[in-house]
Amino acid sequence: MGKFMEKGLVMKNVLEILLPARADNTIRGSKWSFYIFILIAIIGTVRSFIHILAPDGGAGSIAGMNLAVTGADEVIFAFALWGGEQLIYVLIQWVVIFRYRSLIPLMWAVQFFETLLRMVIPRIKPVTFAHTPPGAYQNYVYLVLSVLMVAWTAWGNKKPAGGAG
Repeated sequence: MGKFMEKGLVMKNVLEILLPARADNTIRGSKWSFYIFILIAIIGTVRSFIHILAPDGGAGSIAGMNLAVTGADEVIFAFALWGGEQLIYVLIQWVVIFRYRSLIPLMWAVQFFETLLRMVIPRIKPVTFAHTPPGAYQNYVYLVLSVLMVAWTAWGNKKPAGGAG
């Protein structure tokens, strides 16, 4: 019964960290998860603008897709739309960074699931690239990093690490 109680307390603690009763500007746990999250938001901002503004949406120049085919304009359009979605996501990240820092652990969990989907969907809907896109390598880093950041925040420090800012 003791192990079940311990696991129940750990789950309760994790849920309280991911979904705090009050969303405020307090960094809970390690400040490093906050600083690394800022880096992820910067990368996401740049990535979203590349997909929106690059003439090929990054489909050919970065991902290595053959755009000398019928339907290339539609692929470029889809990449630009994806950039728009990434921009919305990164705007939410910036709001959390500047106003709701207590939600950083939740955003790391969201990052985990977003990255996991980026890894699973190509298995369901395969596409051919001339080379492995840089994002494919980035996915592995983000997947591991997001799990480590949630764990670090959940188990690393039980008290708030920094106040509103």
